Amino acid sequence: MPSFAEIEAERPYLLRFARAQLRDEAAAEDAVQEALLAALQARERFAGKSSVRTWLTSILRFKLIDIVRKQHREVATDLSPDLDLHDLDGLFTADGHWQDKVSAWGVPEQSLLATQFWQVYESCAQAMPQRTALVFAMREVLDMEIGEICQNLEISATNCSVMLYRARMSLRECLQLRWFEGEKA
Repeated sequence: MPSFAEIEAERPYLLRFARAQLRDEAAAEDAVQEALLAALQARERFAGKSSVRTWLTSILRFKLIDIVRKQHREVATDLSPDLDLHDLDGLFTADGHWQDKVSAWGVPEQSLLATQFWQVYESCAQAMPQRTALVFAMREVLDMEIGEICQNLEISATNCSVMLYRARMSLRECLQLRWFEGEKA
């Protein structure tokens, strides 16, 4: 059974693969996230007859097919008028979960803004301690429960909560400097 770290290590390759297929940064990211989540949920069924990369790529291919089908069925919409990208507290829900506030579909300027935001987010995540960024990604990107994260990383719930808090504060500070005041002011 592949570990979370082995699965997560293939993320950059999977992103390149998805980008090449979809030519849409946000959709590629979504596909990879869904593929990684599916892999984590099914990793005990991995028989080891192929490499982890091959196994993950096959999962990703099915996710890409689903996304392409979904794109042909959906109509693009604009961002809601009440969305305020300059409200830092608005990036998190009342219970502390991160909200994706830059989901711009159908409007080129907003799609560019979303792409630029995710580039800034990636650099902010890379500036965090690796373990902290991993816990944040597991919780907010892969939408894993704290219990699952604790089990996978063999940490306590208290430690996990502290790491999530630190990740949120680090992300808030980094986004404030690099997104809200820096490049986009």
